[in-house]
Amino acid sequence: QVQLVESGGGLVQPGGSLRLSCTASRSIGIIYTMGWFRQAPGKQRELVAVWIRGGSTNYADSVKGRFTISRNNTENTVDLQMDSLKPEDTALYYCVASRYLGVTTPANVEFWGQGTQVSVSS
Repeated sequence: QVQLVESGGGLVQPGGSLRLSCTASRSIGIIYTMGWFRQAPGKQRELVAVWIRGGSTNYADSVKGRFTISRNNTENTVDLQMDSLKPEDTALYYCVASRYLGVTTPANVEFWGQGTQVSVSS
């Protein structure tokens, strides 16, 4: 069964914006952590942004001030608003979710989306 479904990726010019969305299946149960990883060719997966049950959010230093993560508990979704995009933001973005706190590495993730491509270039 599909438990995390992503959408919103695409190609944009530097300085542009994209909004990624992720819908989680209710079958996962109570989600304590939800967010986004990304992986560029030849690089390791890195945590981009995370939402924590209770409303707290955290961001990678490279995206602070440009990306915003938001959670809609009723719809069981998480969005990632990406503004002022840079070429170095180009990567495959993965939605992730866990039923516990403290997700910081891929090993801590329980559920993965299939990924949505974000490309930033002229």
